[in-house]
Amino acid sequence: MTQTQGSLARQITDYAHRADPYPIYAELRKTPVVHDEEGPYIVSTYWEIHGLLHDPRLSSEARNLDPEAAPELVEEDDPGLPPSFLRLDPPEHDRLRRLAMAPFGPPHTPRRLHAMRGELTRIVGELIDGFEGRDRIDLVDHFSYPFPVTVICRLLGVPREDEPRFHTWADTLAASLDPDPGADAAERRRITRQARTELSMYLSELMEERRRAPRDDMLSALVNGEGPEGRMSRVELLSTAALLLVAGHETTVNLITNGMLTLLRNPDVLARLRKDPHLVVPLVEELLRFDPPVQMLPQRTPLSEIDIAGVTIPKGAPVWLLLASGNRDPQRFLDPDRFDPQRRDNQHLGFGSGIHSCFGAPLARLEAQIALTELARRLDGPRLLEDPPTYRRNAVLRGPRHLPIALEGLRPSASPNASPNGSPNGSR
Repeated sequence: MTQTQGSLARQITDYAHRADPYPIYAELRKTPVVHDEEGPYIVSTYWEIHGLLHDPRLSSEARNLDPEAAPELVEEDDPGLPPSFLRLDPPEHDRLRRLAMAPFGPPHTPRRLHAMRGELTRIVGELIDGFEGRDRIDLVDHFSYPFPVTVICRLLGVPREDEPRFHTWADTLAASLDPDPGADAAERRRITRQARTELSMYLSELMEERRRAPRDDMLSALVNGEGPEGRMSRVELLSTAALLLVAGHETTVNLITNGMLTLLRNPDVLARLRKDPHLVVPLVEELLRFDPPVQMLPQRTPLSEIDIAGVTIPKGAPVWLLLASGNRDPQRFLDPDRFDPQRRDNQHLGFGSGIHSCFGAPLARLEAQIALTELARRLDGPRLLEDPPTYRRNAVLRGPRHLPIALEGLRPSASPNASPNGSPNGSR
């Protein structure tokens, strides 16, 4: 089906719908695959999205896009900071992802994340302690942003005091993911390239420092490590480090903020979480389904014709996979517009699926679990001051830019030796 009544791409990315895009998604699901008049094939139903995420014929590389079908999406070569493995296909994707995984977690460092639990809990506690004496906070500025930024800086080995430098670069690179049909494509490419160049220079200096004097951080491990597949080249190291730095906090900011917004809209669930911290594990999974931080994957293209749901998508055509729409598909989830933290069989698309499933999902889950548990436990009488809040411009990485919350006070912090789940930090 080809959309002729205005551009669906413009409707999906229109900021007027940012606070609630789900009615548009519901309309789209009536026709699982729609060809928009401005180019993309938009896929909105769960099983079709899931199938394409596991289909080796669907490419993530911009060079495979037909320049005539999507001129604004075709990237120019950038020798300073080439695409990360997120934008590559096998076998290069698989090689680089394996090399990046080595210092991040299993099987090489299986307890790295577990060992971070105590530090994550301490960071969260310190941020919440900072609310003392306030009767209102902006959750984004005072908590949801500084928490994952601090975590990814410590994990990678990036100085936390350099955050003002890379904040602007990260915002620019995150914005470049947003398929804004009304934007000036040439100007966007210029701004993005400048940010990539400046971030590349910054990371080059850090990596050279770690080469001369390694530390116990991921940058040191990436720069100095070598396994059966060798090591990354200099430009591969740069693109991987940039991906980890930017993606390592951008999506988690939204996950925590969307999560707290949903809990404040569902005070009965917030009260249950306060009484039963173990609820947080299925609750975070339901948040990833109900209001995911990554709404869509707009940069995919077939390597050959793909027939799906009665539509033939030609080779090189741009494809948008609406993950958030698939997560609300009634053909897959019972009563999908209801927030149910005890939902069974919750195989959501919040972290994608297939070979490009979110690299940092284990860390994001842990951060969200600890953050929401402690916010629920310690904030006394929290309530929304704006609903809906002001959202970021980005339609892909969707989340509030600000979330003003009124407080009656703070409950005492837990014992310094106890983690939110009741287990001593650093022991199992």
